[in-house]
Amino acid sequence: MRSIPDVCDVTLLRGARAGADARPDLLLEVAHGATRASDYDRLAEALRGPFPDDLRAFFFVNTDVGAPDVARRTAELVVQADSRRCVALVRCLVPRTFVDCNRLIDADARAGASGAGGMTPGVHAWVRDPDDLALLLARHRAYQQLVEDACARVCADGGRVVMVHSYAPRSVDVPVDERIVDHLRAAYAPDRLATWPLRASVDLIADTPDGTRLAAPELVERVSARFSSAGYDVAIAGTYALHPGTLGTLLAERHRGRTLCLELRRDLLVREFLPFEEMPADDEKVERVAGLLAGAL
Repeated sequence: MRSIPDVCDVTLLRGARAGADARPDLLLEVAHGATRASDYDRLAEALRGPFPDDLRAFFFVNTDVGAPDVARRTAELVVQADSRRCVALVRCLVPRTFVDCNRLIDADARAGASGAGGMTPGVHAWVRDPDDLALLLARHRAYQQLVEDACARVCADGGRVVMVHSYAPRSVDVPVDERIVDHLRAAYAPDRLATWPLRASVDLIADTPDGTRLAAPELVERVSARFSSAGYDVAIAGTYALHPGTLGTLLAERHRGRTLCLELRRDLLVREFLPFEEMPADDEKVERVAGLLAGAL
């Protein structure tokens, strides 16, 4: 399991007493790990376009800021707590602004849009150039193949897989089409922002829409208990359930009882939630969240 340039960074963290050949018993996956302006700019420069004006603003709203930081610090704390352990960390570098590496996409997929409240497309409507589409789908396939293989190895050895995401503080439902930035700026206007529902601090995406629990039950219990005791409100599939069109659900089905997908509210991970700007993670906030998560793992 190695990093793939422009696709993902793979890090293996070994405790001081873990052997050089130790295999990871925990995998932390960050499917929307392209959170930096440089991640967006690097891919945009490799594509022909054209793309909507100010699309970069959509990138900042719609990427999982803080999730890579929490995953990394959680891995560090786990191996510090038990120096015999080995933890793998996979961070996707492909901005979901163009293609979503957590979506299941057919090889002959075409770009599309979604209505308000619907699941965002795997490939967005503004991807029109055939060469752009081919490049995006190639990176998408490379990422998913690496993650599927890594999950299979970790789970076969009796390990666990945790998929770390972050979401915006409020459920803002707008159409995801070529006017996405206009829609979002209107939705985030001061006189409208408070009308959107506030999300839970932590949402454990553990169940399918019909209520079937696919996640590791002991992880759901431990993570929920630790965050609740620290004053965070915790939901179970409160914002959405495990959707059949996602990689996260595919992995949860293949490795039933060995995975957990969770959403962390973004304003609880950054210095200030500024939806249309690059947001650095706040070290103190990340340390608190990662400490709780690591304690459960």
